Amino acid sequence: MILTVTLNAALDVTYLVDRLRPHTSHRVDTTHRRAGGKGVNVSRVLAALGRETVVTGLVGGPTGDLLRADLATAGLRDELLTAAGESRHTVTVVSREDGDATVFNQPGPPVAPREWAAFRAHFTRLVGHAEAVVLSGSVPPGLPADVYGRLLSTARAAGVPTVLDTGGTALRAALPARPDVVKPNAAELAAATGTPATGTAAAVDALRAAGARSVVASLGPAGLRAHTPDGAWRAVPPEHLGGNPTGAGDACVAALAAGLADGRPWPDVLRDAVALSAAAVVCPVAGDVDTATYRRLRTAVRLEDLHAPDTHR
Repeated sequence: MILTVTLNAALDVTYLVDRLRPHTSHRVDTTHRRAGGKGVNVSRVLAALGRETVVTGLVGGPTGDLLRADLATAGLRDELLTAAGESRHTVTVVSREDGDATVFNQPGPPVAPREWAAFRAHFTRLVGHAEAVVLSGSVPPGLPADVYGRLLSTARAAGVPTVLDTGGTALRAALPARPDVVKPNAAELAAATGTPATGTAAAVDALRAAGARSVVASLGPAGLRAHTPDGAWRAVPPEHLGGNPTGAGDACVAALAAGLADGRPWPDVLRDAVALSAAAVVCPVAGDVDTATYRRLRTAVRLEDLHAPDTHR
């Protein structure tokens, strides 16, 4: 079982428009509403691959009820904990013309200290049954800066490997807890390290020096760059696919978590991660993947060996 944690779960609303134009009105012909947040999307992808997965995190209010109902409809096991605040909404506008996505993220409801204590106890009970844990997304107000670090420490004490996908203060504060894999995108990588976007290799090494055992940086159409105790690679998709890129990172995390749980070699895991990310882009809603595209691309991903294993362990 792979456990996904979404502390800031949301009702995701996606609008598809022919073309996104500032300063004018738009006619929306297609709308999708579903339970979301990065960890929820990861669980959707894992379920599509036939993996057992459990969703946990915090939800509240009528929106929280909608989230639970949607997870039940999707057949995803819900171990969410109820909080007092109303769960947030996110809005994504996808332009068919160029496949670009514009995302509006609410901050989420404040979490009270007693709710955080209850969730920590809840997480401790769940993590002992997991083969891997995914900690994804933003942190709602009221939680400590090192919230992910504390959950990572609990997972490590239980002997469960971890994948962390977050940014900003939450990422930097979690690194001393030694996550097994950190998956920043290019913007998160630059922000966390203060390194220009052209300095990807130096930024990845900086995260490893700060505590991450492995770093897999997602670089959009350029693929992935991974630095691990076993070596470093660049993995590049064999072709460019247009669509909605908002779920690509979550699909990548799903592949990393599955590979970590199975103990597979890094080159195989990275090929899967690139192919699954591309298979998410061609779908209109984050959390979905086109399995035919995934199967077609996974053997065609180009893998470049960058250097031998290093000393950041």
